[in-house]
Amino acid sequence: MSRGTVIAYWLIPVEPVRSFFQEVINGLARRYDAPRFEPHVTVHVGLNRADAAERAISQAARACKPIKLRALEIGHSSEFIKTLFVQFALNAELRQLNEIIRNAAQDSSHYELKPHLSLLYKKMPAAARRELAGSIKVPFSEVIFDALKAVRCVSPTRSCSGVEAWRVVTTTELSGR
Repeated sequence: MSRGTVIAYWLIPVEPVRSFFQEVINGLARRYDAPRFEPHVTVHVGLNRADAAERAISQAARACKPIKLRALEIGHSSEFIKTLFVQFALNAELRQLNEIIRNAAQDSSHYELKPHLSLLYKKMPAAARRELAGSIKVPFSEVIFDALKAVRCVSPTRSCSGVEAWRVVTTTELSGR
């Protein structure tokens, strides 16, 4: 997908997991002068169409119950929005959610689903990222996600100002009814 405005579809974790991750994100943001953001797993990134986002979120909420993902490891990368993250195992429920959103949004973008929850957005040397990844401990082996948000953002996001410009378009809870 070329640079431009997109809608990102996020899974939001349940409490108290949400608060735990928010504290980690806020602490790292303070320590490294980095942006704060809401803990989330991106399920799909597609076209900037609010009507399609509303439809996709609504259909997904009716079709899907809360989703449980297994935490695998703390990873890191040179990509700004994936500096430090919790990697999750891909499962059938998450694949189904991705497909429902993609179809309902009538969106053929080629977003590759690699479920992770970012903890820090910051350009850092690999050695510093590696050391930081080794120092983070997540007290959950599985995380339940029970809400969906559609968020308008610039893609790719490469700066604090890009993160600060993100805007929630719509939000709903997964009910599976």
